[in-house]
Amino acid sequence: MSSGADTPGSETDVADDGPCAVVDSLEQIGSQWRLIVLHDLQDDEKRFNELKRSTDASSRTLSRVLDDLQEMGFVDRRMEEDAPVATYYSLTAKGTSLCPVFDEIERWADEWLHGVPGTEGDGESEEVAPESAD
Repeated sequence: MSSGADTPGSETDVADDGPCAVVDSLEQIGSQWRLIVLHDLQDDEKRFNELKRSTDASSRTLSRVLDDLQEMGFVDRRMEEDAPVATYYSLTAKGTSLCPVFDEIERWADEWLHGVPGTEGDGESEEVAPESAD
């Protein structure tokens, strides 16, 4: 006999379907270095050494992350054969679609992490903010 908890559409059934879309998304882009590289490429195409300087990643880490992002369809790689030989990286349409997400995260960080004045929205943040310990 079933208690009804395992019927289709129940909470148990939803949990068995696997992770939610947020978890799936974070598995794709959620590593520290992936986020840093994706955010850094928002502005324009960059050469490998430019990314290395701006992200402060080691060559090995940056190479691995760029390969992963290219394989997942977030980043394009363009080789320029003329001297000096250079490799350029840019966001694909899939990668560019994350720009508004980064904008929202930045707004959230300004309000909740950095305390930037004028970013508190409708004032509810004051009501739900934890009190500081005395």
